Amino acid sequence: MTFKKTLIALAAAATFSAAVSAEELSIAATPVPHAEILEFVKPMLAEQGVELDVKVFTDYIQPNVQVDQKAMDANFFQHQPYLDEFNAGRGTTLVTVTGVHVEPFGAYSSKIKSLDELKDGGVVAIPNDPTNGGRALLLLQKAGLITLKEGSKITATPRDIADNPKNLEFKELEAATLPRILNQVDVALINTNYALEAGLNPTKDALIIEGSDSPYVNILVARPDNKDSDAMKKLSAALTSEDVKDFINEKYQGAVVPVF
Repeated sequence: MTFKKTLIALAAAATFSAAVSAEELSIAATPVPHAEILEFVKPMLAEQGVELDVKVFTDYIQPNVQVDQKAMDANFFQHQPYLDEFNAGRGTTLVTVTGVHVEPFGAYSSKIKSLDELKDGGVVAIPNDPTNGGRALLLLQKAGLITLKEGSKITATPRDIADNPKNLEFKELEAATLPRILNQVDVALINTNYALEAGLNPTKDALIIEGSDSPYVNILVARPDNKDSDAMKKLSAALTSEDVKDFINEKYQGAVVPVF
């Protein structure tokens, strides 16, 4: 074998060895901003021997189901109240690995420019999952449009409305569909990931939006059996790095806020 062929063979062997030793980590994520952030950290993890496989979902159910059933290693799309409600309702034991960012929740409209313009009997669409629906109602209460029964929290539903002076009609719909029906209702309360995906700018287009002190931190979620794995620790560190903080601040301009 010539010297050149020997070098080629050694390089091929090294590449094969690296490929074999690389640890794969599969992550379920919603498209924006979660999958975008994960794609940003892919090269960091590759340098540390972790091959990140990001699978995009457009709903809030399957990412947790896939992780619980061990079809995926972890997910990145939800906040703690939603995870707590999911675990309680489904009997799962998924756990938080780390908090990454907040997506301030907002109200949007293609018909009015201010909530003051919302007419009597206006139609308001909110997410139909327990925690995000309650989050929407709490935001509307903060805006002075409704009053919820005393003690109402994140799991509040329209049945918990005690005072509705404008006689607003509430439609509970799947969160992912809300941007698509924006022109069919007067106001829609939309999760920021879906708002961004639809081309809405939360800091400019929202009629009202949560502050950056929102308690709904988006989290990396795994199972008890793999939450402390070496690869998961590397992913957690990457997601809370200064590089990711700069990426979030520059790309989303306040629509997504790092919490670390």
